[in-house]
Amino acid sequence: MPRLKCGGGKKEDIAVNKQEFFDRIRGKMIISCQALPGEPLYVEEKSVMYLMARAGKMAGCPAVRTSSVRDVVAIKEETGLPVIGLIKVQYPGFESYITPTMKEVGQLVEAGSDVVALDCTLRARGDGKTVNEFISQVREKYPDQILMADISTYEEGINAWKLGMDIVGTTMSGYTEASPKLEGPDYELIRRLSQAIDVPVIGEGRIHYPQQAVEALEAGAFAIVVGGAVTRPLEIANRFMAALGSREA
Repeated sequence: MPRLKCGGGKKEDIAVNKQEFFDRIRGKMIISCQALPGEPLYVEEKSVMYLMARAGKMAGCPAVRTSSVRDVVAIKEETGLPVIGLIKVQYPGFESYITPTMKEVGQLVEAGSDVVALDCTLRARGDGKTVNEFISQVREKYPDQILMADISTYEEGINAWKLGMDIVGTTMSGYTEASPKLEGPDYELIRRLSQAIDVPVIGEGRIHYPQQAVEALEAGAFAIVVGGAVTRPLEIANRFMAALGSREA
């Protein structure tokens, strides 16, 4: 069974297998700690996301989802928690931007990502490959790597499952042309997928409040990912300001 590497230095890493990882996250909240260039918490000289991850660990979060090699490394060194790694990059001709090519997959594996998250939507790819061809290539090169599919629709989730993805997340629902634009989580997508497939369905996307997290689990999510509601202060502040603005109007 695939082994996950949790901890700081490679020699001291504690191996955790896939089932143990699932046992860690079942029914719990994975904290997403991400900051991209142009965002308030992005510091070019040094990652500061490990501080957000530290807070998540103190709260009891069993794993962290993060973007970029430097944040994968910094968060693993700080927390010792399993990390779901991804790299956000936009290439010409690609509608997908979450770990879209083998280059990013290789970088995340080398950095020690315990799980690698990939865009598994059915959108256009600039390299001419279909998502099925891409995932097959990833699986062939990294047969033991645990892979998470970020999808936006039921059909994409089923397709990812059939491709042998280990985890399916509703991450992209509401962010593609094929998916509904909702203010809150896509409970219906969580419900349908959790009833149809036999791998963990992770509820992710627009979970802003604790009750929504509970409802996502009740809809069938194996676990949830929460990011913006906790780790993006500008987004949080904007939400309050918008609410006050609507009151004044």
